[in-house]
Amino acid sequence: MGCALNPAGSPTEDYRALSLWHATAGEDWTPRAPLAGDLDVDVAVVGAGLTGLWTAHYLAEADPALRIAVLEAEVAGYGASGRNGGWCSALFPASSETLAALPRADGHPHGRAGALAQHAAMRGSVAEVARAAAAEGIDAQLARGGTIDLARSPAQLVRARAEVAHARAWGRGEDDLRLLDRAGAEEHVRAEGTLGATYTPDCAALHPARLVRGLARAVERRGVRVLEQTPVTAVTPGRCETPRGVVRAGVVVRATEGWTAHLPGHERDVVPVYSLVIATEPLPEEVWAEIGLARRETFTDHRHLIVYGQRTADGRLVFGGRGAPYHLGSAIRPDHDRDPRVHARLLATLREMFPVLARGRGVRVTHAWGGALGIPRDWCASVGLDRDTGLAWAGGYVGDGVATTNLAGRTLRDLVLGRDTDLTALPWVGHRSPRWEPEPLRWLGINAGLRATTAADVEERWTGRPSLLARAVAPLLG
Repeated sequence: MGCALNPAGSPTEDYRALSLWHATAGEDWTPRAPLAGDLDVDVAVVGAGLTGLWTAHYLAEADPALRIAVLEAEVAGYGASGRNGGWCSALFPASSETLAALPRADGHPHGRAGALAQHAAMRGSVAEVARAAAAEGIDAQLARGGTIDLARSPAQLVRARAEVAHARAWGRGEDDLRLLDRAGAEEHVRAEGTLGATYTPDCAALHPARLVRGLARAVERRGVRVLEQTPVTAVTPGRCETPRGVVRAGVVVRATEGWTAHLPGHERDVVPVYSLVIATEPLPEEVWAEIGLARRETFTDHRHLIVYGQRTADGRLVFGGRGAPYHLGSAIRPDHDRDPRVHARLLATLREMFPVLARGRGVRVTHAWGGALGIPRDWCASVGLDRDTGLAWAGGYVGDGVATTNLAGRTLRDLVLGRDTDLTALPWVGHRSPRWEPEPLRWLGINAGLRATTAADVEERWTGRPSLLARAVAPLLG
């Protein structure tokens, strides 16, 4: 990864080399001015990703008199917010059962109504991202084509049917999630070996770096200070410490997601696990005629080791997935962004799904990248504000963060302003996940789970039946 000098003379990365999205965001990525000495504000937000910027956006919109500063170690959109797979979906990482069991303030569980309210809020967040981006003039190349989740083996078809049955048991109708036969699935995408699929309309494909960079400019227009090249080394009540000065604030919002473990006192709150992505060259129309995705549907299949893809506005296939190891001590380093073995497996999977990409000279991959996402111990994202300390937080999205960050930002607005709303009553508000195990148990457990997930897919290919291994490790993997 290249290195350049910013105007102040300090070294900065060539941010355009981070991903396809960074390279095509239409930005020169020159860092904004850093903090220049001590600062007093009403709200300090640590992290200029989508969580931090949505929070600043909705707070500044609701109360223009608030003094708000967003502190960022690199540049806005440096992390997962700028380099994810470009899915803005209604997916939430915790199950309906988990959400229903979470306690309310009075100690009673949120129950069925709370779980359904959380799901409805997530569906609404997909629409709100599109609305807010349009209102702020952000061209995020958004297309709301929904998600097609393919079943490409008998075992995957069993899971697809079970997913729809589960949705019906929770009162979710066909307008939310429906089962498709092979012909119905191929109206969306034509992948090798398709037996059926599930389909939901609640997802938009977008350009994440365009969204997050546009949002940074939008909050600045509302008077928010975005201070880049300003790493926060410690967060305590009313105080953010940085090498460039101390920021004092009535409320401090921790919006650090995968980087949370690098803050003192938070080493075991969230683990950074890498997801890797590839992007092809723009494909000719005759290839797209064979693949489909005419409405830019996002796509995946019902395997255990997650994969995800989308058709970009300029006709590329972006395809990513898990498979990279967790690094001891929650390490995050630039050299972890690229793993040739994992990237090669992603390309092989893409060609296996769409054989047209392997014909002739095959498809050319122009970009390969990765990044860390944040996983809490119980796989349940959360948002909250401790009124006694003024410390607020949001995160633990497990890779389902593009829409969830928007819900977090609106919820933090209401919490900071002391409003009791439908959003502040949702089950995830105030939830505290248990801490991860100390090292090396954390490293051993996470990587064993990764290997078990990979092995479960192999087992199903050999047996043609749902994996017994996957069933055994499911309680450990959220």
